[in-house]
Amino acid sequence: MIHFVGAGSGAADLITVRGSRLLASADVIIYAGSLVNPQLLDGKKPDCQVYNSAKMTLEEVIRVMKESEAKGLTTVRLHTGDPCVYGAIREQMDLLDEAGISYDYCPGVSAFCGAASALNLEYTLPGISQTVILTRMAGRTPVPEKEEIEKLAAHQATMVIFLSTGMLEELSRRLIRGGYAPETPAAIVYKATWPDEESYLCTVESLAECAEAHGITKTALILVGETVAQTGYRRSELYHPEFTTEFRQGTKKKDENRP
Repeated sequence: MIHFVGAGSGAADLITVRGSRLLASADVIIYAGSLVNPQLLDGKKPDCQVYNSAKMTLEEVIRVMKESEAKGLTTVRLHTGDPCVYGAIREQMDLLDEAGISYDYCPGVSAFCGAASALNLEYTLPGISQTVILTRMAGRTPVPEKEEIEKLAAHQATMVIFLSTGMLEELSRRLIRGGYAPETPAAIVYKATWPDEESYLCTVESLAECAEAHGITKTALILVGETVAQTGYRRSELYHPEFTTEFRQGTKKKDENRP
């Protein structure tokens, strides 16, 4: 059996309980060594075989999985964050399907959640934004034309931009071209939830300047939108005393014409 496991956003104790149990019982672990916290391997079995996928191709990863499966071993494929976001798991699963090998998937805490925790942010503030767009700039992996930064920026929603720290001048230009005002609040979160985490508030216009000032060139998320400021939002209706839910009867609205 192959278990795809989300390692969490960085801190070793942010892996799920299920993920931790799977790691502890694994005979073989293939982990993304360039991004996964190595402390997560501390609880592995003494005889567990460990492979660093940062030095492997897809074909090499699948070969290890097949060899482990042939020996009746349990394999954990440990990805950073939650592997459903930029985890390249589908191509692995398709090859396992072709080989008739069973697998499952244990979710993890994505880096975009870790970045919010670094700044105590709520991405979906009533009256400000109720949509979060997770995206990236085109690099060696292209982005579909309909998902270009300018087109997504036109929505004025909260944006979390992955894998783009080395292209911040271009990112700023394209965000502004798409509709964000230059002074729109933004933030840079470096290595969210790791011990050396850093986070900085800035604006869409000053993203590159902020990153350069703090020596940040990679491993950071870019947050964009009015929710970054955490001001000017409406109170949630759900917890308003006048709002009736399945579990609570709301009070009647006070007549403003009566004393």
